[in-house]
Amino acid sequence: MDERAAIAPTLPRSNPTTSYWQDPPHPLSTHRTTSDLPESVSTVIIGSGITGASIAYNVLNSPSPPSVLMLEAREVCSGATGRNGGHTKAASYRAFLDNCRDQGEVEAAKIARFEYNGIKAVHAFAKQHNIDCDSWEGDTVDIIYDKNQWIRAKTAISEMRRILGDKAPAAKYRFHDASETAEKYLVDGALGAVSYEAGSISAYKFVIGILNIALDKGLNLQTQTPALKFERSSGAGQHRWTVKTPRGSIRAERVIMATNGYTAYLYPPVKGIIVPLRGTVAAQRPGSGLPKEGLKTTYSFIYGNGYEYMIFRPTGSTFAGDLVIGGCSTKAPEEGLFEWGTTDDTSIDPEIGQYVRDSAANYFGSHWGEDDPNGRIRKQWTGIMGYSSQGFPLVGSIPHEEDLWIAASFQGSGMVLCFLTAQALATMMDGAEDEELDEWFPRAFRMSEGRLKHRFQGRLHEKAPMDFELQSQL
Repeated sequence: MDERAAIAPTLPRSNPTTSYWQDPPHPLSTHRTTSDLPESVSTVIIGSGITGASIAYNVLNSPSPPSVLMLEAREVCSGATGRNGGHTKAASYRAFLDNCRDQGEVEAAKIARFEYNGIKAVHAFAKQHNIDCDSWEGDTVDIIYDKNQWIRAKTAISEMRRILGDKAPAAKYRFHDASETAEKYLVDGALGAVSYEAGSISAYKFVIGILNIALDKGLNLQTQTPALKFERSSGAGQHRWTVKTPRGSIRAERVIMATNGYTAYLYPPVKGIIVPLRGTVAAQRPGSGLPKEGLKTTYSFIYGNGYEYMIFRPTGSTFAGDLVIGGCSTKAPEEGLFEWGTTDDTSIDPEIGQYVRDSAANYFGSHWGEDDPNGRIRKQWTGIMGYSSQGFPLVGSIPHEEDLWIAASFQGSGMVLCFLTAQALATMMDGAEDEELDEWFPRAFRMSEGRLKHRFQGRLHEKAPMDFELQSQL
């Protein structure tokens, strides 16, 4: 893993695999607000995914908004947000015991509440602003096949109920035994299941909606304009930074990196701290044996060393009833080691790609029925996520770099974490007191000098410890 973590990221590549969500592309995809770049602005935001778009909205929604320029290397929302699996799902119990051990019970509870509130905030914003993004809220279920994962789930949820309270929304889970799991969720061979509140959304359409609001508030959006580098400006004045692009340079008072897995390209000190991971997703037509009215819940399928996640496309959406499934990275050689450190979303690993294509049919088994006459796979693609050495986002001011800010490394959970993180970053940039933010924003997410010193260990919280190891965490 050390060798993979040490690979320097590239810029986003040309001609990536085509995401289901981006086909056809929205008219905004190649938008340039002005034909030329401005010479200077107050704020440059690099990245147009959910993080960058949400930061722009929050900054421009202030009483006296500054000038804001957004740079996007490719098309609008062409990174991880526009290439995800459409899930708004936290699964907070999966990391809860580790967070209690490493961060303490108070902080672990704050993280769980933040994740739950992040889901609710995304869907509420879409509803409030009438964003047509196939927003759906309902139940999800984790189908668990591994004994230690099952024990850990029960233990973690018990601890969540004790610490957060039985009635806390973030601690509401329901258990299902093997028999009920097989009957209700149409899968065989599971030890049991855990169901709880979640949702699904077209993140691409959601971000397009946010950007349209931001554009109305004065955002200057420049697509196909990669930030190549930034450096301190010479001379006095407020414009401390110069951002260089193939189309010219811009002087800025502050720069915000909303660049997730690509961040180390622009800011090399986070190489090995934020590490890219390529994810693989497929959109599938459902088998003939699945309910004609469609599935009623989203899924995760959890085994010893990994998981897959799956949503159904809700009624009223394009291709309603389709299944969108992703994950499976541990199914490649060396548990997917070579998916780490790559920023190549122009290709798909053959073994992972085949496993993704087969996984839904395999999980549903005899309930799947026959493949659709038009074929099982509607589209398959990859995207680049960002993971940190401690398993948390990096949010805040870069140490010893005045007016250089970061919100990146969302651990494959951007639709849960990014929206409220953008609100937190905007609050930080406004000079809010720590005590105000500490009421709701996890301190573990804050950028600090100490966070640049942790060795990368890969994806955390994925494998469950053995029974005796589990007891030692309590």
